[in-house]
Amino acid sequence: MTISLSKGQRIDLTKTNPGLTKVVVGLGWDTNRYSGGNDFDLDASAFLLHENGKAKGEDDFVFYNNPSGGAGAVTHTGDNRTGAGDGDDEQIIVDFSKVPAQIQRVGITVTIYDAESRSQNFGQVSNAFVRVVDAVSEREVLRFDLGEDFSTETAVVFCEFYRHGADWKFQAVGSGFAGGLAALCRNYGLDAQ
Repeated sequence: MTISLSKGQRIDLTKTNPGLTKVVVGLGWDTNRYSGGNDFDLDASAFLLHENGKAKGEDDFVFYNNPSGGAGAVTHTGDNRTGAGDGDDEQIIVDFSKVPAQIQRVGITVTIYDAESRSQNFGQVSNAFVRVVDAVSEREVLRFDLGEDFSTETAVVFCEFYRHGADWKFQAVGSGFAGGLAALCRNYGLDAQ
């Protein structure tokens, strides 16, 4: 049975699911009726964070142009440029057994590509969700529907995985950022250039 989470909720992930070592993080969204003339291109990313909450380099930032990081522990499966159709629009695979010991958190985010010049924001996005699926059994473990809390933000932190002793936990974050991917990168300690 899938567990549905609310914003801010935390849950044991590996402790309550013994044997769970590799997950598929499925991210999905729809776009509202929009007359701006441009397609929406939303992009999922993963930030691998050290104890100070910061990423330290290219291997700590996984996105469509750098599809693998954390010594192969985190993999982006590919860019979906339209978000058309049902189900996951983009996926990120996290293999907890391979996450380097110095990585304490993995932040999963979604940004709108070229949002400023296209005059787009998350107020025009609906039905956004993140779901965590056991990569081996394909069983959906949990799901977080973000709701409609966003207006002018161009980037959203959907969730975080974090270490707790020998286990990994999940937090439903759902926090918006102005400034898109560049602002997110700065927040996580990376130079956006």
